[in-house]
Amino acid sequence: MKFWIGLLSIILLSPSLQAQELNARVQVLTPNIQATNKQLYTTLETAIREFLNNRKWTEESYSLEERIDCQFVLTINSRSNNTFSGHLQIFYSRPIFNSDYASPILVHRDNDVNFEYLEFDRLDFAPNSFISNLTSILAYYAYIVIGLDHDSYAPMSGTDYYNKAQNIVGNAQTSNYGGWDSFGGSNKNRYWLVDNLISPAFDNFRTCLYTYHRQGLDLMNDASKIRTAKMNIKEALKSLKKVNDQRRNSFLLQLWFDAKQAEIVKIFSDGASIPTADLKEVLIELDPNNASEYQKVGQGG
Repeated sequence: MKFWIGLLSIILLSPSLQAQELNARVQVLTPNIQATNKQLYTTLETAIREFLNNRKWTEESYSLEERIDCQFVLTINSRSNNTFSGHLQIFYSRPIFNSDYASPILVHRDNDVNFEYLEFDRLDFAPNSFISNLTSILAYYAYIVIGLDHDSYAPMSGTDYYNKAQNIVGNAQTSNYGGWDSFGGSNKNRYWLVDNLISPAFDNFRTCLYTYHRQGLDLMNDASKIRTAKMNIKEALKSLKKVNDQRRNSFLLQLWFDAKQAEIVKIFSDGASIPTADLKEVLIELDPNNASEYQKVGQGG
């Protein structure tokens, strides 16, 4: 009996069955740097990949198939000794049930990325203190991605991870690095992103995230449910007007439409049609920069 219990424990703990939360593809680019030591950037890329993918970010158990696919692209524009400056792009798409399609949820470029790094330095992070700006930024976006993923599968289930991201913001405010404060002339930085996500004013955004994906896109491959799915997506998008009425031109809604505009147009321009005049009006109000694209809504089908 002890043998079988031990064998079962080995199987349950097997790396092939259990995994960390993130499956992040990582690139480090240096387009403006004449690198004399290119290996340094390769080493940094590997260190970031291992930091994101080998760390346990939650208390939950993930199988390999459940890992969250995402991409982190760090572009270094300048270097002075061991100090680096550049921007970080974060991409996260959610797989849609019973399809090969992944729906973009986060497409973001953080332009305020400055950090110190020595080749072969260990990338350390502590949840309750500030150690490194690089690892603080990476951990922050790891929690944002995990939170968004949770919210898309169950209503308001990403709160714990947004709170962890906000805790990183508070710790990092003790440093002299930018992007962590409410002031400084920008309402589109790391401070404001997580502030939006945890604010009750954005609860409709978070429930939209769930309805749009779980009660919308996840049903689209069932022919008998396509119209229901589209109606659910439509009502979810219309609910964002309440968010905009409370927080005009918010960072979070801008990020949402940056990721979703093309997908929204395709959903309501292809296949089974539903009434969309009221939706089109809301979309143009919330995302006026893409008004010409939203004119295509409802023209297919």
